[in-house]
Amino acid sequence: MKAPFSAPDGLLRHLLIAVLLAFPAAASAQLVDKVVAIVNDEVITLSEVEEEAARIYQNISTEGPVPGLGTSMAEVRESTVNGLIDRRLINQRAKATNTTVSDEELQAAMETTRTRMGLDPAAFRKKMEQTGMTEDALKKQLRDQILQGKLVSMDVRAKTVVTDEMVREYFERNHSAGADKGNLYLLQMGFAWNAKGKDEAQLAEEKAEARKRAEQARALVEDGQDFSAVAKKFSELPSAVDGGDLGLLHLDDLAKATRAAIAELKPGKISEIVETADSYQFFKVLSEKDKSADEAAFDKVKEDIREKLFQEKLKTAYAEWVKKLRDTAYIQKL
Repeated sequence: MKAPFSAPDGLLRHLLIAVLLAFPAAASAQLVDKVVAIVNDEVITLSEVEEEAARIYQNISTEGPVPGLGTSMAEVRESTVNGLIDRRLINQRAKATNTTVSDEELQAAMETTRTRMGLDPAAFRKKMEQTGMTEDALKKQLRDQILQGKLVSMDVRAKTVVTDEMVREYFERNHSAGADKGNLYLLQMGFAWNAKGKDEAQLAEEKAEARKRAEQARALVEDGQDFSAVAKKFSELPSAVDGGDLGLLHLDDLAKATRAAIAELKPGKISEIVETADSYQFFKVLSEKDKSADEAAFDKVKEDIREKLFQEKLKTAYAEWVKKLRDTAYIQKL
């Protein structure tokens, strides 16, 4: 562990803190709280660890295990100590950068927490009591979270960049797969019926009407009208708002009847009408070498890709940021 002190006086000062707090004064028989860790010029005491760990155990008993957190006493204690160390480092960083949390921000965070849980003030207080959380303890946690958010925005988020080139490269690598791998870019049109409350004759009549609408729409496309325009105007499926655009799909992800109808379909051609559980559908397969198909697919997913890459980079940058805080601090677990 690296220490920022060049002379031994700094280390002696930390050890002196530990000695004074870990053992009773000679003139007093009263026990002093035990120190379990030193973080630069601050200490973490056993009572802090026990208070935090007790809440975790109470949550485990009422809500079940927390993902990624062990349930044994040693695991919870170790996780609690590490969490408190990180919070000390974040608070020290906030102090060094004059980053603060106002009373208004803290109160707004309290209200947000309550409303997200869907509880009125009385029920919220009762819930806190059940989990062993006092109002002061919750405010302290929220304050630390707000400070962390501000510091992450300043030190990490603002420096995390996802370029258009990164987004395009990810798309080309993961979305724009070749047809030889079983991926097809599909447009869809469908015409539905409702079987609920219908007798056999009524259902047959409704299905016949749906089939007729499907045949009429398919004829328009075969006559040269734009598939997307026709889908937007006539299709009765949710994909109609996107002009029937389903994007890139793998053959194995399609229903058996649909797969059979398009498996051998050449790009640019229209499939036969397929009967599904509640509609008649037909499809058009676009060539993945067709630039318009690639661009349509890219436009549809590029912002999702950007957010995915940003979150991945942010997670990595945050871990590196915390590691840097630790590496440049004096930390000793006792």
